[in-house]
Amino acid sequence: MKEIYRIFVEGPADKRFIEQLMEFVFNEKIPSDNIISTNGYTNLTATDKEGTFINEMQRTTDDGGINLVIFDADDDCKIRQTELLDWKRRTQTNFELFLFPNNKDEGELENLLEQIINPENKQIMECWDNYEQSLKEIHLPWRNGIPLTIPAKKTRIYAYLEALLGTSRSEKEKIKEKNRDYQNKKHWNLNAEALSELTKFLKSSLSQ
Repeated sequence: MKEIYRIFVEGPADKRFIEQLMEFVFNEKIPSDNIISTNGYTNLTATDKEGTFINEMQRTTDDGGINLVIFDADDDCKIRQTELLDWKRRTQTNFELFLFPNNKDEGELENLLEQIINPENKQIMECWDNYEQSLKEIHLPWRNGIPLTIPAKKTRIYAYLEALLGTSRSEKEKIKEKNRDYQNKKHWNLNAEALSELTKFLKSSLSQ
């Protein structure tokens, strides 16, 4: 594995996931400082923030290393790719790009996480699907036809882990994005086919 690299992600959930996935893929401890959270997609490319991340990327390049940017595709993968690659050309930075969930479809980290849930636990998410469908069918008169808000995707993952973990304070801490154990085989499958593109990207980018 390359000695010098930096990986730029959007937030603590992405940082924790990438760090643990890399430890699984490369079978070695990953320095947490090598994975940098930009605290949101727009913070990487915003004019008043550019200097910080450009300097980080340039330092990696000057040291003979590699930069990776792993962000969410959100509503349109092609548009997000274009935006980030345009920023790359404009700032003359060097990095390789991957967008959750699979570098071609719309979505985000949570879409990928749903696809790598231990198959034995799928019933939990099916129950959550039924809950969301029930919300769509509820019409409250005082809302004047406005449908109820469907919980965010992050809430789905939170609820999944909350159902599996205990009720003590220490168990509740394990649900938080920065504390999750993605290597827990009872909860997650890091060999899932849904991870093949991301795993391939990491290996091709970071293998010596």
